Amino acid sequence: MDLLGLADFILVARHGGFGKAERATGRPKATLSRRVAELEAGLGLRLVERGARMLKLTEEGRALHQRAGALLTELDETASAIAAGGDKPRGKLRISAPMLFSQTAMGKLAASFALKYPEVRLEVTTEDRPVDMIEEGYDLVIRVNPDPDNSLVGRVFLRDRLVVVAPAGMAYPKDGAVIPGIVRGSSASTNSWAITTDSGLTRSIQIEPVLSLSSLLNVRDAVRMGIGAALLPISLVGKDISLNKVAKWGEVEGSEIGLWALYPSRRLLSARVSAFLDHLKGAFPTGNPDELSAYIDG
Repeated sequence: MDLLGLADFILVARHGGFGKAERATGRPKATLSRRVAELEAGLGLRLVERGARMLKLTEEGRALHQRAGALLTELDETASAIAAGGDKPRGKLRISAPMLFSQTAMGKLAASFALKYPEVRLEVTTEDRPVDMIEEGYDLVIRVNPDPDNSLVGRVFLRDRLVVVAPAGMAYPKDGAVIPGIVRGSSASTNSWAITTDSGLTRSIQIEPVLSLSSLLNVRDAVRMGIGAALLPISLVGKDISLNKVAKWGEVEGSEIGLWALYPSRRLLSARVSAFLDHLKGAFPTGNPDELSAYIDG
């Protein structure tokens, strides 16, 4: 295989077109087009569909980009590390993290990592949507209970669980009683919570949603203000429970939450990604909710 042609194809695919690749890299558009055409001829495959205004990868092109792009990046990083005399973490590290984890813990994690590895330029994007690591150029993503993905591998570094909490002064409801509830997002399908109390009893808490908020931090604040009960991660309210600011009514069965650090399975881990994974392990050695709660409140 023509490695130069492969490298140019990866450039074009990564930037979304010959013109964009030319502007980003300074390589002539005609050269890029010729190299990609020669690569297609050598493979006997069409890798790109060339339109008047846009370029689209074929199915074969997407597969080659996903697999070969990561390998070429790893080769570049390895060569750079060798030239620099070692595998010390350096360069750009792009991470995507979910909203709540970013709001509560990512700032401290990112800052302590930056102090530890000053030659790494860390870039963290906060979003709950699924991201395409290869297409969007992320080195690592953090996700909550992610769907299986054969193109990614990873590890759980934190576990959490959901509990129902209420203002400290709110009376525990009798059977059939309806209490005011604070919910996240749309309240249309939310009218009860099935919980297990600390004594082992199973109860169904009937709620009337009185407030809908998009942020769990806002939900917690509303519980503190006495608006109503809510369903929240134990890590977010553990300290409030211990200080009797809110009351824990019970845990939601089957609500275990796993925070995963994910990265492309076909890519050897770079020194930067390995360093950040070790940083996560150092911050949360056992990965239990109490560690996250202490980290948030520390």
